Amino acid sequence: MFFKFTIIVILLFKNIIYLNRNIFITGGTGYIGSALIPELLKYKFQVYALVRKGSESKLPAGCSAVVGNALDRITYEDKINDCDTFIHLIGVHHPGPGKKDEFKNIDLVSIEQAVKAAVNAGVKHFIYLSVAHPAPVMKEFIKVRMQGEELLRQSGMRSSFIRPWYVLGPGHYWPYILLPVYKLFELFPFSKETALRLHPVKIEQMINCLVYAVQNPAESVAVYETKEIISVG
Repeated sequence: MFFKFTIIVILLFKNIIYLNRNIFITGGTGYIGSALIPELLKYKFQVYALVRKGSESKLPAGCSAVVGNALDRITYEDKINDCDTFIHLIGVHHPGPGKKDEFKNIDLVSIEQAVKAAVNAGVKHFIYLSVAHPAPVMKEFIKVRMQGEELLRQSGMRSSFIRPWYVLGPGHYWPYILLPVYKLFELFPFSKETALRLHPVKIEQMINCLVYAVQNPAESVAVYETKEIISVG
């Protein structure tokens, strides 16, 4: 009886062991990061955010700045040893088909550096902002994000992949005009799956999904597609 009770307790609280209160985040001053950090602080997490020198004041009050370069892990790796959760939000601003080189030089290099830093620092859970795929456009962008996912799978770390296609919010409202088109394509069997996968999500849903991922570390690898982002958000 005692043995069964012990097993139940372990199953109920298995994630608490990994629910470290210290979180390291890259891209903290960006569109999603600047909205995520205040929410994490509300939940009493201690948040450390990577910033370039001179940008410390852009972080929300209560967030600790880690000055460094996202493209060079040596500049921040030794400062994240106490963080069990790593959230990687780095990416090219306003990604488009003409930014192939930027995807490789910024998005890919930053995730390569982040994975190495996280492994060396003993991070237990890595949350990666990826992208919905497959998709009929943005092939190079998707390719780089998929490479990032593969790096994490090979690392052995618990990993959560968040895969939105577009995040609606301040300064990012124009896709609202396309929502009726999405609804139309959802009516046809041949296009329904793609329309649902690439349906825009709201910034509030993204933030809630990221917080949920922090509070519920993956067993191995967890994937949050549009449907999951909306449901937990």
